[in-house]
Amino acid sequence: MLQLTASFFQRDVLQVAPELLGKVLATPKHRALITEVEAYRGEEDLACHASKGRTPRTEIMYHEGGHLYIYLIYGMYWMLNIVCGQADSPEAVLIRGIEGLNGPGKLTRYLGIDKSYYGEQLGFSDRIQLFDPGVCLPYRTTPRIGIDYAGEPWVSKPWRYLIK
Repeated sequence: MLQLTASFFQRDVLQVAPELLGKVLATPKHRALITEVEAYRGEEDLACHASKGRTPRTEIMYHEGGHLYIYLIYGMYWMLNIVCGQADSPEAVLIRGIEGLNGPGKLTRYLGIDKSYYGEQLGFSDRIQLFDPGVCLPYRTTPRIGIDYAGEPWVSKPWRYLIK
């Protein structure tokens, strides 16, 4: 399996997101196949954290693709996002599911991912890597989950990708 480097992520999030399906996410204790992701695309996307502009929380989203954007929700769940695109174009893919485990908070607990991973760069990290096993899996798309606050057209965008 080939390890994905930062250049893989330095493309538009809508190209990267579906291509992450079937990739292997590896930490020192676990390896898991990615089965579900969601794309968030820039300041114009009202479901994206960057829609409020550059803040200390979203700063890493303004870096070039390949960095990790980690944030806490509900005071208890860390969310794993991979920054995509070029610098100053805040885009990210939320990893929502891995083989045998659905739910972004559950998977970060299982993998041991927390705030200390914020800003980590894939391809250079010894704590987290992504590998390409060389297979393309069929997938389907649906609207993203839990973003009703964003309104139309953002709630209807088919930017959630799942292995069939």
